[in-house]
Amino acid sequence: MSQLHVINHPMIQHKLTIMRKKETGPKDFRQLLNEIGLLMGYEVTRDLPLRDIEVETPICKTMGKEVNGRKMAIVPILRAGLGLVEGLQSLIPVAKVGHIGMYRDEETHQPVEYFCKLPEDIDDRLVIVTDPMLATGGSACDAIASLKKRGCTNIRLMCLVGVPEGVERVQAEHPDVDIYLAALDERLNENAYIVPGLGDAGDRIFGTK
Repeated sequence: MSQLHVINHPMIQHKLTIMRKKETGPKDFRQLLNEIGLLMGYEVTRDLPLRDIEVETPICKTMGKEVNGRKMAIVPILRAGLGLVEGLQSLIPVAKVGHIGMYRDEETHQPVEYFCKLPEDIDDRLVIVTDPMLATGGSACDAIASLKKRGCTNIRLMCLVGVPEGVERVQAEHPDVDIYLAALDERLNENAYIVPGLGDAGDRIFGTK
């Protein structure tokens, strides 16, 4: 069974509270999301394997640590997932970035894939899928399934806010994928929006309606 990690670092919680406020505009919303993405990245990559390496400082030779050959990729679910990419890239500048485009059908609330562009060696990488909202779990599950069809076997899902319904669906359909959240909210409303949530993340990032 996949593990759920709710990252309750004080600075993440502080920034998330500002993001929830309806008066927070797109510029501040984007900046805060970027900052939280960087902070969450520390936890998502906490267990990366290390190896010893000898280096020479200005004083003497010594032993240090470096990540042991783990290649990584960041795959945002378009379009809101883009908001978490820059923060992760600040932490992992060598990570390649793919994109999966999905939209939610307004009547069925089910995700529809319309775009997929990934690094050629995506199947050989640790893949971090990003999407600020884990609501029904449909988009996340479909994106993960799309990656698995392309040979990916090491996938982690990083979202800002989720609800039990979405978490349970991802865990049921993809028990090998760990989930990282900044907050686990109460529930979905009748329109499949997260309560209390923070509204439509894509609209708030890009200033659209």
